[in-house]
This record gives sequence, C-alpha cells and structure tokens, in this order.
Amino acid sequence: MRDTAYLALLARDFPNRQSAISEIINLNAILGLPKGTEYFFSDIHGEDKAFIHLLRSSSGVIRTKISDIFGQYLTEKEQSELAELIYYPKRLLRKKSKELPDTDEWQKLTIYRLIQICRHVSSKYTRSKVRKKIPKEYAYIVDELLQVDDTAADKQIYYQSIVDTIIRVGSGGGFIQVLCDLIHNLTIDSLHIIGDIFDRGPHPDLVMEQLCQYQNVDIQWGNHDIDWMGAFCGNTACVCNVVRIAMGYNNFDLLEDGYGINLRPLSMFAQAVYGNDPCSRFMPHILDENEYDAVAPELAARMHKAITVIQMKLEGQLILRHPEYQMQDRLLLDKVDYQRGVLVLGGKEYPLTDKHFPTIDPKAPYTLTKEEQDLLESLRHSFRHSRLLQKHIRFLYTHGSMYKCANQNLLFHGCIPMTADGEFDSIRVDGKKLSGKKLMDYFNQAAIDAYYMDAETPEEEKHKQDAVDMMWYLWCGRLSPLFGKSRMASFELRFTEDKEIQKEAMNPYYKLIDSAETVNKILREFGVSEEKGHIVNGHVPVKLKEGELPYRAGGKLFIIDGGLAKAYHKRTGIAGYTLIYNSENISIAAHEPFVEGKELSPRVEVVERMSPRVRVADTDTGVMLKEQIADLEELLEAFRDGAIKEQ
Repeated sequence: MRDTAYLALLARDFPNRQSAISEIINLNAILGLPKGTEYFFSDIHGEDKAFIHLLRSSSGVIRTKISDIFGQYLTEKEQSELAELIYYPKRLLRKKSKELPDTDEWQKLTIYRLIQICRHVSSKYTRSKVRKKIPKEYAYIVDELLQVDDTAADKQIYYQSIVDTIIRVGSGGGFIQVLCDLIHNLTIDSLHIIGDIFDRGPHPDLVMEQLCQYQNVDIQWGNHDIDWMGAFCGNTACVCNVVRIAMGYNNFDLLEDGYGINLRPLSMFAQAVYGNDPCSRFMPHILDENEYDAVAPELAARMHKAITVIQMKLEGQLILRHPEYQMQDRLLLDKVDYQRGVLVLGGKEYPLTDKHFPTIDPKAPYTLTKEEQDLLESLRHSFRHSRLLQKHIRFLYTHGSMYKCANQNLLFHGCIPMTADGEFDSIRVDGKKLSGKKLMDYFNQAAIDAYYMDAETPEEEKHKQDAVDMMWYLWCGRLSPLFGKSRMASFELRFTEDKEIQKEAMNPYYKLIDSAETVNKILREFGVSEEKGHIVNGHVPVKLKEGELPYRAGGKLFIIDGGLAKAYHKRTGIAGYTLIYNSENISIAAHEPFVEGKELSPRVEVVERMSPRVRVADTDTGVMLKEQIADLEELLEAFRDGAIKEQ
C-alpha cells in the first residue's frame, strides 16, 4: 500500500514528473560509479603529529598518485616537494615566500599541477559531490578548472585567464591551499577509527579536533575512549584512571593546557601526603616533553601514586556495589597485611615493593579520607566543566558506537567475548543471558544512557547510576568487549614483583580468530556476509618483528593496531597500520616511526583484489540510493494516476 502522506512530503522536493525522472536518472548514474576509498585507523593513542601526517598524506597514497601522474616529468625531489605542499600547504607557502623574490610563476605552475591531481582523484565522484567538498567562495572556479578541456586553444586562454587573475589579485596562496585540501578530502572518502584515540601520546585533544573537521567519520569506541567518556559522565573511578594514565606518561600539557583540568589540588595533596616518599614505582614514562606545564618527575611520581591509591579505593567500592560484575578477585586492599607489608592471596604471601599507605585504614581500606573526597570532587568538577572536553565527548557519542557494520565489514575495537570451546560468552541481565550481538547492544545502550539519560524518578536515577558505573566495567571488566582480558592486574604490577600474579590472560577470542569458522560465526551473528565480509579490530599490538601479521583467518580478519603510539614502537617494530579499502582492492600500509620533515613511504601490501570492481551499487550507500529510487518511482506512478497532484 502507498504511504500517500510520505509521497506528498517527497513531492515538495520533486514537485512534478520531470523532476522525479531527473533524480532517478541521476541516482542510477551514481550507482555505477566506483565506490569511494575507506580508510581504517586504530589505536592512535594521542599521537597527534604522526596521525595528522597519515591523514594529510592519505597514508602515502597521495605520494603514489603524484608519481603516477608526474613520474616522467618531475624529479624525485620535485615530486617530494609537491607532496609536502599538499600535506602542509601553509608551511610550504611560508617557506617559498622567503626563498623566492617573486612567487607568481611558482604559484601558477603549482596550480596547474594541483589541478591535474584534482582531476585524477575526483574522476570517480559526481561533480556535485566534489563541489560540496570545496569552500563556497571557490566552488565555481575550481569546478570550471576541473572541467576545462585545455587542449583547445580557446579553452587554454580561458584556463590561463582564470589562473592569472587568481594570482594577480593576491589569492594564489589561498587557492593553492583550497586545492591541497580538496585533494586530501577526495583521497579519503570515509574514515573509520577503530578505537583508542586517547591516552599515552601527548595530544588526543588535537587528534579529536582534526576528526571534528571530517564530514564522513565514524568511531568504534575503545577501552581508553570509554574511560574518558565515563570520566566526563561522572564515574569517579574513571576520572582517577584518566589522571593516573596521564601522570604515568607525563601528559600534563594534555590535562592542564589542553582540557583545562585543574591539577593543583592533586599536586598539593601529593606533596602533603607523599612528600617524603620516593614513589620510585610511579616514575613517569617520559616519551614527550611538556611545552607548557613542565613538572619534575619526582612530583609527577607522587601525584601518580596519590591518584592510584584513590582509584583502587573507588574500584573496590564499585565491585562491592555490583557483585554481578563478578570481579571480587580484584578486591585486594583488604588482602594486604599493612604491618608486615605483604599481600596475602590463596594462602600465599607476596612481599610489597611499596609499603607506604598513609591514607589507608586497614579496618576500612576502601574508605576515602576527607582530603581524598575533596580532591576527587575538585577533579570531577574540572572534567565536567571543560568546554573542549564537552565538545569532544559529544563528538564521540554522535559519531561513535560499540561496533559498526560498514560495506560488509564488521568493525569493533577489542573482541567478541568467547569461551575456550568457541561459544559466545555471556552475562546475565534481568534473568536473561546476553552474548554476541545482544551483549554488544546492551553495552552500547548502557554507554548511551550514562550520557543522555535524564533521571526524574528514583528508578531512573538508579538506572542512570548503574549505567555510569558500567563505564568503568567497560574499561576493565572480564567480559567487556573493549578490554578482552581476564583481569586488570594494576595492583600486582605496581606493588609486587611476582610475574605469576601479574599475568593478564587474553580472552579466548584472540586464539580462536585464526579459524575462518570462528570469524564466519561472528559475521553471521551480526548479519554480515560470510563470503564478502571481514572483521576489523584494533586493541592488541601486532608484533611484526616477531613474525606476527595484521591479517588472520586467511584474510577474513584484520588487526590494525601496529603501534602508532611511541610506547609500542619497540614491541611492534613499526609505527602503525592503515587499512585501505578502495574499489579495486583491500591493502594494508605499514608505517615507520614519524619524523617531522622526513618523507616516510609506507610498505603497502595488497591483501585482497576486488573482482569485479566494487561500485556504489554494491555498498551501503547503494542500498540507500536504491530505496530512494524506489520511492521516486512510486511518486512518479502517483503523479501518473493523479493520486498526487503535480505542481
């Protein structure tokens, strides 16, 4: 049956048969175009300079395009300079203005070259889509230059006149920048971030600012992202964990200068309570120097220990409040003999490497002191009232989720919790067992409720608080798909030297995914094609130097955490992966550690060729366009039989 009301609304945009026919023709033509190029990144971990370089260079693809177009005409040095211009136009324009007494001829030649690249990378898009990626004030001019047939004499004069005028009126530099941005935007059609934007590296805030500029980006939350989201939503254990990790990696600039988090109360508290404590187990990993908020390592270590102890108290409170988490094995503060300085577990004693706990009452080890409560409230207030953090957390929610199915690819950060015998592991909620997709959906809704839910009744307040509490479980719970381990051995790692009790067993998922049968089972669970589908993960660094590969199960699953963060470079032997899916193939780019000013060409491996070439008709966008065509054809029929009047 026709939905006449819907067709009447559709007729406002297409008021007669001719307009409907024109749109049907247009949409059918788009279906025949090659699909746009999708880029997949994972585990950015605050490495803003390296990540932005990967974006600006399209993971080396732009350099390849330059070689394809100009390889016979330009030297390697000239090609590299053109690539640098596209990556960082402002920087190179400043450099040229200092080097050249008159930049007019250089600008003219550069514009011609950039237009050629633009034509090449825009060839699989409609003119309309290309124009939408250009600032309005330049859209008409760029469109004209892209469409000009410059082989005809009259057209050459027309073409030259446009470029000459742009330079004569002093807009050459600005126009070059527009073309560079257009090349970059056309090379990356859509962007998938498979989790862990935050922590370890110096500036996840700058990574987030870059992502906020993208028109077509989605994020699958990682455990480090959910930790920050939980902190903003008011989970005080997450607040402490975010600060603890920042202290551990010397990220004072991020907290104080980036997000405006007031750390002075923590500094004063740490000095007052731990001023005579060397806190040697809490010295920060200094991978990046702070530019604005330099803090002595000794003070950073005291702050690190102070927030760690508070965090462990709060985590104990959460576990006691939620026995359904089944994390009682993480209640360790009450297993310490504080007089003798040992941890007593399972009848065994483990000496503590740090025995100084001035704020812990052995009779009530999970109770905060008044000073700790005051400090915690100050930190919670800072997180909640940071405007930039508000913006970034909202972006994570509006563009993010626990998982995503995109063009027959299933994207999620960590794992689908499984048992050793290959079944989906489950938790019990309201008497029902949840596993696989239902478990992911449950956690996704909990994260949404923690942020969006307005609680007006006592029942709603409890539901809201449970959702906020769940954000911590998603950080480190045994069956959290974002964590994927049996436990978080934070206490054992910081306060003991026993390797056995420091072990954190990985979820069986990570062994089972060597089997195509397991991968197909997961794809079926999420309604993704077994024949065409893939899983894309992050979370676990791939140790290339030890022979590990980023693809498993015969190329049906990709783990693309290659260690973009400096903290992982020695372990992995590389500095990150980019998965690239265009109309012709799926390839993986393996990157070297980023060095500013150095051209870094990734090692690119094609892992699957598309035959036949993938068209828009074969994508999720194609499904949507076909539905629009069906609606328009129904509207056309309604015009023909008079059910809807033409205008």
